Amino acid sequence: MPRPQVFITRRIPEIGLRKIAAACEVEVWPDLMPPPAAVLLEKSRGCAGILALLTDRIDAPFLSACAALKVISNFAVGHNNIDIAAATARGISVGNTPDVLTEATADLAFALLIAAARRVGESQQAAREGRWKTWEPLGYIGQDLLGKTVGIVGLGRIGAAFAKRCRGGFDMQVVYHNRRPNRAAEQALSARRVDFETLLSESDFISVHTDLNDSTRGLFNAAAFARMKPTAVFINTARGGVVVQSDLVAALRSGQIFAAGLDVTDPEPPDPQDPLLSLPNAIVLPHIASATVQSRDGMAEIAADNLLAGLRGEPLRCWVNPEVARR
Repeated sequence: MPRPQVFITRRIPEIGLRKIAAACEVEVWPDLMPPPAAVLLEKSRGCAGILALLTDRIDAPFLSACAALKVISNFAVGHNNIDIAAATARGISVGNTPDVLTEATADLAFALLIAAARRVGESQQAAREGRWKTWEPLGYIGQDLLGKTVGIVGLGRIGAAFAKRCRGGFDMQVVYHNRRPNRAAEQALSARRVDFETLLSESDFISVHTDLNDSTRGLFNAAAFARMKPTAVFINTARGGVVVQSDLVAALRSGQIFAAGLDVTDPEPPDPQDPLLSLPNAIVLPHIASATVQSRDGMAEIAADNLLAGLRGEPLRCWVNPEVARR
């Protein structure tokens, strides 16, 4: 019996590749950059499965052209790159890779909070450029963390893990904004659910952990930054589209907010000439929140399991559209 054909749009950790290669005929896109749209479609025609990344747009026309497709396994928690409704209508299972990157992402969000609050990037750059001449009583003064208020937009798994670090390590007061209350976090962390405007005005630190959808796109805009404290530090490890980036740049330039730490941008990556990258009070990382051995290996295993289950017509380990089973 012929083995199913699979296209993997970027090289992933070997633990996942080996599992897939043992059961499938596999082609892996070898380049650092994602395959262009036309190449992605060409490589995917005739495939029963695709292992994709967030950078790979898989829309309704693409799915119509890939009649043999049974499963799309996304190497990410998010799946905004895939038209889920169109996939479901065609009986195509879609999988993602949640949970395994929770702690790593929370760690990085907290690292960004400390680095931005204490002006780590700015002061390191001064040392590297020879501008460190002596100990300065007024040099590179940042914000204190102990006992401050942290506001979390999206208190799900990652948001709660981040809040735990803030509460347990620095005795911060936790406020959060969610569509639904998180009773477990309220009990464990004394978290207080507030409306968005209250979170903006009360928080010393704001960290974004929500998904990107119609209600969150551009949520942090000029009006939102205007309501924040001038000493506020803004952290985003979720999705760049939650922020109107030009408004963030203006808020940082004018001193409307103190600093920002970003692991995501819009677009991603930003143009090298983007003013965001030259601001001394902005730390910008290349989307590395899940970049630990344990997290990336875990993502690769789940992505492989999702792919193989979909090829066999079985329930996916992490199934974005389980309703497809009815088809």
